[in-house]
Amino acid sequence: MPTLYDPIEIGDLSLKNRVVMAPLTRNRSPNAIPGEMTATYYRQRADAGLIITEATAISHQGQGYADVPGLYAPEQLEGWKGVTDAVHAQGGKIVVQLWHVGRISHNLLQPGGGKPVAPSAIRAKAKTYIIHPDGSGEFTDTSEPRALERSELPDIVETYRNAAKDAVEVAGFDGVEIHAANGYLIDQFLRSGSNQRDDDYGGSIENRARLLFEVVEAIVDAIGAGKVGIRISPVTPANDASDNDPQPLFEYVVRKLASYDLAYIHLIEGATGGPRDFRQGEKPFDWDALKKAYRDAGGKAAWMGNNGYDKQLSEKAVEQGDVDLVAFGRLFISNPDLPRRLKEGAALNEPDKKTFYGGGKEGYIDYPASA
Repeated sequence: MPTLYDPIEIGDLSLKNRVVMAPLTRNRSPNAIPGEMTATYYRQRADAGLIITEATAISHQGQGYADVPGLYAPEQLEGWKGVTDAVHAQGGKIVVQLWHVGRISHNLLQPGGGKPVAPSAIRAKAKTYIIHPDGSGEFTDTSEPRALERSELPDIVETYRNAAKDAVEVAGFDGVEIHAANGYLIDQFLRSGSNQRDDDYGGSIENRARLLFEVVEAIVDAIGAGKVGIRISPVTPANDASDNDPQPLFEYVVRKLASYDLAYIHLIEGATGGPRDFRQGEKPFDWDALKKAYRDAGGKAAWMGNNGYDKQLSEKAVEQGDVDLVAFGRLFISNPDLPRRLKEGAALNEPDKKTFYGGGKEGYIDYPASA
């Protein structure tokens, strides 16, 4: 019977334990360039079986928040190379989360001050983080988006491909995670609440999932399936994500994902950062049926659970075979040595929410390891 602390092989990656650092936006990369402080932050957490970086924009158009990192300029890739070198020197494994925010952006963050892009021109009831010319920052409403032309979509797919290739070959990452969750671009295409297109990227489940699988195909072709994971969030309301019937939508998604030999499926169970039993629609979501749909279709990727896990729940979930890996978010912010603390039952530092987004070293690289 496996435990949370046992090694595991997932795709091309050999992990020393099953404790995963979840992607966590921290807004500490001015000009979208991760720096020395970012390298220290991830190096401190290299005892994780796997680190998934904060969401990282694949293009300027894909940027949605101030001071988040990118993967589309040489200086960004060079900054990330400093991070991966630091993590690898400590024996860690690290993948980068590939991000296009779609409509969750602001004109101030877009090339030329243009409109954010989306499947349909529907403004999200959501917030983003901007920095004013005087240096002050604030959360503000997202801007009105424009609907992407069908002719623009192949270029976006190609941007994903190039970002994945550069991430592995230039920046030195062990792999990538496709961000298809939390109401960002790919998730916007998936969901009926944000996708009201009348072409072959809208309407039916198959059409709404088309962009997702074009991205998966391109990235797998570029770097190999064994270096690729994907994150989905079937019922989260994050960033105004909604669908009138998520069960058949996401069962279709995972059945089709089963045809790719991916490293892992990263599942946000419930509302992102909120209740695990959150539901969209009248019926509770059947998580067991989702996993069964994937396995019955021949899917062999590791199953990664995320949202509200503590020591007891994570250990039980792995031992019972409900999940193969557990991703921890806020606990990793304040506990750089989280795997050891969990295993030994040591006390945990409480995270300071005031320092989650933006700032300097405080609340970022100054949390102590346990004695």
